[in-house]
Amino acid sequence: MKKAIFPGSFDPITKGHEALVIRALELFDEVVVAIGTNAAKKYMFTLDERIQHIKQTFKDYKNVSVVSYEGLTIEFCKSINAQFMLRGLRNSSDFTFEKSISQVNRQLNNTIETVFLITSPELSAINSSIVRDIIINKGDASQFLPENINL
Repeated sequence: MKKAIFPGSFDPITKGHEALVIRALELFDEVVVAIGTNAAKKYMFTLDERIQHIKQTFKDYKNVSVVSYEGLTIEFCKSINAQFMLRGLRNSSDFTFEKSISQVNRQLNNTIETVFLITSPELSAINSSIVRDIIINKGDASQFLPENINL
């Protein structure tokens, strides 16, 4: 069974995240959306809210689950027997950043493979930071959020 994790903060989950997970289901038997915790980061949505948003987004997909974790992502992969780590790439800056992380992860544990999926062009401008800014400034972010999420 091929199990992948898709790690991130998902503050909030976007249509870009949703599309990536749905595409990944064609490659993997199970995708675990894994919310990492970072005590130094200030989140707009609580951990419970983010978990609920993700569960609501993928409620019709029995092979998608959501969990939170602390510590190194590569160690979390090992702890749940995930063989793959899924990452989305919107642009060349994402590639440069993610490539370095995947190379270090490979040194830490060479049994877990990082898989990159290129974001669909129509979703490549969407990121959680921009969506948060729209929400904070009382704009309509609905076009960037999964259909089941009303913020």
